[in-house]
Amino acid sequence: MSVETQKETLGFQTEVKQLLHLMIHSLYSNKEIFLRELISNASDAVDKLRFEALSKPELLEGGAELKIRVSFDKDAKTVTLEDNGIGMSREEAITHLGTIAKSGTADFMKHLSGDQKKDSHLIGQFGVGFYSAFIVADKVDVFSRRAGDAASEGVHWSSKGEGEFEVATVEKAERGTRIVLHLKAAEDEFADGWRLRNIIKKYSDHIALPIELPKEVAAAEGEEQPAVEWETVNRASALWTRPRTEVKDEEYQEFYKHIAHDFENPLSWTHNKVEGKLEYTSLLYVPTRAPFDLYQREAPKGLKLYVQRVFVMDQAESFLPLYLRFIKGVVDSNDLSLNVSREILQKDPIIDSMKSALTKRVLDMLEKLAKNEPEQYKGFWKNFGQVMKEGPAEDFANKEKIAGLLRFASTHGDEGEQVVGLADYLARAKDGQDKIYYLTGETYAQVKNSPHLEVFRKKGIEVLLLTDRIDEWLMSYLSDFDGKTFVDVARGDLDLGNLDSEEDKKAAEEVAKSKEGLVERLKTALGDSVAEVRVSHRLTDSPAILAIGEQDLGLQMRQILEASGQKVPDSKPIFEFNPAHPLIEKLDAEQSDERFGDLSHILFDQAALAAGDSLKDPAAYVRRLNKLLVELSV
Repeated sequence: MSVETQKETLGFQTEVKQLLHLMIHSLYSNKEIFLRELISNASDAVDKLRFEALSKPELLEGGAELKIRVSFDKDAKTVTLEDNGIGMSREEAITHLGTIAKSGTADFMKHLSGDQKKDSHLIGQFGVGFYSAFIVADKVDVFSRRAGDAASEGVHWSSKGEGEFEVATVEKAERGTRIVLHLKAAEDEFADGWRLRNIIKKYSDHIALPIELPKEVAAAEGEEQPAVEWETVNRASALWTRPRTEVKDEEYQEFYKHIAHDFENPLSWTHNKVEGKLEYTSLLYVPTRAPFDLYQREAPKGLKLYVQRVFVMDQAESFLPLYLRFIKGVVDSNDLSLNVSREILQKDPIIDSMKSALTKRVLDMLEKLAKNEPEQYKGFWKNFGQVMKEGPAEDFANKEKIAGLLRFASTHGDEGEQVVGLADYLARAKDGQDKIYYLTGETYAQVKNSPHLEVFRKKGIEVLLLTDRIDEWLMSYLSDFDGKTFVDVARGDLDLGNLDSEEDKKAAEEVAKSKEGLVERLKTALGDSVAEVRVSHRLTDSPAILAIGEQDLGLQMRQILEASGQKVPDSKPIFEFNPAHPLIEKLDAEQSDERFGDLSHILFDQAALAAGDSLKDPAAYVRRLNKLLVELSV
């Protein structure tokens, strides 16, 4: 046994302690996945070695035949998994096996609910499959040496999965990693060749390098122990290179779990081989759940890139636009050189062609999901909808296609649920309706009860209700769909076009003309608070409302800019009043200029509150309201 030096005991990060508890207590019903996870990690280690060896071929010295070996010892109750991949240095072992990546730490803690069934879904989101070893083992030893390091720089990491782990420097002749699982008393079923073989065939048949198990043979004459021969138990061929007709759904699902380090099946996938001017194969997946770093646009993302089946890059982000950063999968090209780098990828015209085709393929897959599996798509939208809303701004060529995939809440839909597609909206549109109406706001309750919707309720016209913070920004890029223009019902002078009869229009003009005197009085009273005062065509029940100028920023966008410390252009709202409302009739009859001014400002402030805005002078509003209440009580 090698002499251990520089031995030290370190404590697990708090999040790892919680994760270990979660692993052991939440996944006990599917214990065998520990082997799948460890094999996936070993496969990644081999892929990383292949990649680094492209520029440093000396890293392959001592064994260019890359493989994974799984063995067992029934008497010692151990299972050992060994790879000759990239390996780990002492520092990497401490970092990778003792902590969760810093970018995910806070999110992991935040998402833990205490409900083991719910929390178990988090495991795949945080890429922490190594810890699944503790489902079946009460002690785990890891021996590793990084490719290129001296044999004397091996590392031995050991832990019982409790509060701490030990790490020491050891002699290790071969590069790569060997993991020894000391099985719990009740888990010795896994120290069995038949059992391990079945698990590998079930979960890891798709791994594109040999996974070997020992095959006992008779001892040669004079030998005490039988010689050990190794046999490959998986197909060891890249799954994406096989014809679609030969690949079962279960194989696609297991391959996804391997590349995504996820514990759940994917929601959907598409497998395609392109031949002709460009030759490449792609296998793309939509996850069931969003990863924890979905909204960190700078977080690592992208597809696994292979060139002629040789792994080149783990997160090649040049093949899909940023709004599709949640897509997992592989792309294998015959047209790229093996020495490609991220910089070369960004400048290669071949990549632009592939990116365009792969983007269309993903959008087609989502269209199919939305059409054939609406309930599944509802789940997709809940997880990835806000990211998809980045699409129209980033991908002009596919703007119409993306728009068809968007989902919104509406006055027609379920309570607050974003389930209404634009095609469904237009299918329900009124005869003569040539616009798509929408309203943005902070909350569903606010927009649902907004006075801006009163005339639409009266006429039975559906309005989309947009409450995500990204929505107003989205609509600045989404001008039309299927030839119909989008109209913000809170912006400008509302024109319902053919939905208003000639009689309605004529009556509105006559009312506006009869209230010209009141308009002037209100302009004088409200002064610089407003850009304009006019008779409203939107209101049926409320006395007044604030509209936004055609070129002005909406409230939602203003609040986002202000929160980020950016300067917001000055703009003033348009004050609209309902001439048929009793309060407006009383206001019109008011003789006292002072009282008229107070009442006008109260109505203005109430309209601001109804729009979800904050008052610039709340004390003045309270003072005027109290004054009015005193007068009414006298």
